[in-house]
Formats: sequence, structure tokens, C-alpha cells
Amino acid sequence: MPKAVWNGTTIAHSDRTQVVEGNHYFPADAVDPRYLSASDTQSVCGWKGTASYYHVVVDGQTNPDAAWYYPDPKPEAAAIKDHVAFWKGVELVN
Repeated sequence: MPKAVWNGTTIAHSDRTQVVEGNHYFPADAVDPRYLSASDTQSVCGWKGTASYYHVVVDGQTNPDAAWYYPDPKPEAAAIKDHVAFWKGVELVN
């Protein structure tokens, strides 16, 4: 089962991830919200839509904008609605 791990802590785990462009998107109910803090950062993908970000916070350390999600993805990316993906040192462990 894929897990997202940062700073020795499992942030998300699920066997229901959606893989898009090599990134595992975890269902929102598989992500531990204690480790996420809202960010004002946004970016735009031509086919997925506008992404919003979270900071990942573990044991007082912050990994800025290390998680992202599409709150209102375009129809082509509907499968990742209510899913969260990780990067910036957050490891994917199987």
C-alpha cells in the first residue's frame, strides 16, 4: 500500500491512489490532516486546472508547499478531485 512519509512520519496511506503524470494522488480520507497546514500558493495546469497547496508540518518542522490538490479540477482530471499529492522530499513508500 503506497504511503507518503516525511520526517519519519506517515502522512498518508491508501491502496486507492490515482496515479497522474507519475504522481500518486491520495484520497482525502487517507491523509492525516494533523500534518497539513493551508498555504496561499496556487498554480495552474493547462489540463487539470488550478492547484492549491498545503505545507507539511511534522514535529515542528515545515516543508512549505509540499502537498497539492485540485479543489475543482477540469473534467479531464475529475478522478483526482478530493485527492492530495506530495513532493519536495515527501517519500512515496510501498
